[in-house]
Amino acid sequence: MSKTRLTPLEFQIMKVFWERGSLAIREVQEAFPEANRPAYTTVQTTIYRLEAKHAVRRVRKISNAHIFEATISRAGEQKRLLRELLSLFGGRPQLMMAHLVESGELTLDDIKEAEKALRHSRKDKAK
Repeated sequence: MSKTRLTPLEFQIMKVFWERGSLAIREVQEAFPEANRPAYTTVQTTIYRLEAKHAVRRVRKISNAHIFEATISRAGEQKRLLRELLSLFGGRPQLMMAHLVESGELTLDDIKEAEKALRHSRKDKAK
């Protein structure tokens, strides 16, 4: 996929594909909670846009229904979003972490977990 950003609705639809695998448009639409469910045509148009962005592809056709699957991974998209977010902080993770701490979004427990993950990652790289 190119560096095209996903809209909030596109990201929600991608989450459905990542969680459930290959789906028809109707199945994607029905995965949304009934109270906030977008119209079928909205989901259809959005999936076609995701197809144009190479985020999903048609894998088969059952009767009149095209079945789509994700071509980008959740982890890959998360990394791209994180890099983009980090660039807003001048590429400095410390500034981003400080902001998260100040806003109350990052707790001491979160930092301890991150420290464990960092130590584990370094051990793996040393092997």
